[in-house]
Amino acid sequence: MKIFVTGASGFIGGSIAAHLARAGHQVRGLIRKPEHSAELQRLGIEPVIGTLDDRALLIAEAQAADAVVNAASSDHEGAVRALIDGLAGSDKVLLHTSGSSIVGDASGGEAGEARIYHEDALPTPTADKAARVAIDQLVLDAAQRKVRSAVLCNTLIYGHGAVAGSASVQLPRLVRQAQKSGVVRHVGSGGNIWSNVHIDDVAELYRLALDKTPAGTFYFVESGEASFRDMSAAIARAMKLGAPQDWPLDDAKQEWGYEMASYGLGSNSRVRGERARELLGWQPRRTSVIEWIERDMMASQSTV
Repeated sequence: MKIFVTGASGFIGGSIAAHLARAGHQVRGLIRKPEHSAELQRLGIEPVIGTLDDRALLIAEAQAADAVVNAASSDHEGAVRALIDGLAGSDKVLLHTSGSSIVGDASGGEAGEARIYHEDALPTPTADKAARVAIDQLVLDAAQRKVRSAVLCNTLIYGHGAVAGSASVQLPRLVRQAQKSGVVRHVGSGGNIWSNVHIDDVAELYRLALDKTPAGTFYFVESGEASFRDMSAAIARAMKLGAPQDWPLDDAKQEWGYEMASYGLGSNSRVRGERARELLGWQPRRTSVIEWIERDMMASQSTV
């Protein structure tokens, strides 16, 4: 299968693209910087230089491919519209990458209600997340234009990416702050809980979805959950530092910015992903982020 992947030099997109290439697919990957070309070629991915604003390029690549994976941005509406326009009427697959902060409660690092959300009962998004949810719906509605579209809503992803130097979004920020200050910190009391999943299991789920997903399907992608208090304690052990410290939300915002402190690191995001298991036969192999932090996190200098 000929597959076009956006975000191919990144942690998620690069890992998915490399996994698909190893599985025997012909993969073309969108990257912004030509200097990343050699790394993609090393992984068996043909680089395509461009950006998400290159509408004509995205349409042409979608039309030439058998399937498209959008892993560059969950929030770029123009790119999503271009890919859908390129695939319309073809019955080809479009897998769009979203993130489970769409159900985040911005609790300031506290457990709060810590509600668990299911794929068939999503809440009304907060004002901060309404635009992302609207893009997710745009992808799902593409099924009415004869696109076999699906939204894969990832939770906290951990593991080492396929592309050298790439890193996931959440845990590396805790690590970098600790490397800088000598103290591991979490937002508030760290009682907030996030569902999580290993990057290798994410990549395998995308591979399965390319073959099997029904059109217009939304998936939560998760294989476990943990509180930030427990994850930061595991990071402290792995880095041989003292006990982690609570950090007021306002201080965390100064370090990580509003979006990351409030949602990525300071909210609850508890979900259950039944559809991937039931519809696609997905069976994640890695189910403990704490075990990975303690045993494997420091194995690569690229970190998490």
